[in-house]
Amino acid sequence: MRKWNFKMKTNPKEVASKLESELGSIKSFVFLINGTEDNSFTFKVRKRILFAWYLIFHNHVSVKGNLSKSKEENGTNVNISFDRHLLTKAVILTYLFIGLCWTILLLTSANNSFYMYLVGGIALAVGIILWLYERKVFDNKVEEYRTLISGILKAK
Repeated sequence: MRKWNFKMKTNPKEVASKLESELGSIKSFVFLINGTEDNSFTFKVRKRILFAWYLIFHNHVSVKGNLSKSKEENGTNVNISFDRHLLTKAVILTYLFIGLCWTILLLTSANNSFYMYLVGGIALAVGIILWLYERKVFDNKVEEYRTLISGILKAK
């Protein structure tokens, strides 16, 4: 999880309306915003899943944010956290768990075969490669969201 905090000189309602007008109109995003009585807003942004393979290529990051009134007059504290999608975490942990269990099972069994070790090693290697790949993609997607959000908030 990554966090990004900054302050703006406009009130939270204006910041929320900017985000809602820009991100709500883009059809490839799911944008949800909730307001409270104390002029505080929470929002969630993620890419919309249209096809199953989008989960692998497009939906690695879910963004959660909070807009709250700062101590300054007419200011806003913006707190945004970027997290990996739950299904992406589950796929990677499943491959790692299967690979480790297979290897432990082979080490404790009496019938040791080279091919059994190969299958366990492949499952473990796939999990590690997926983890490294997802880490790289996550970093790139976080930067894309940061430039998108900063561009929206500075543009108007």
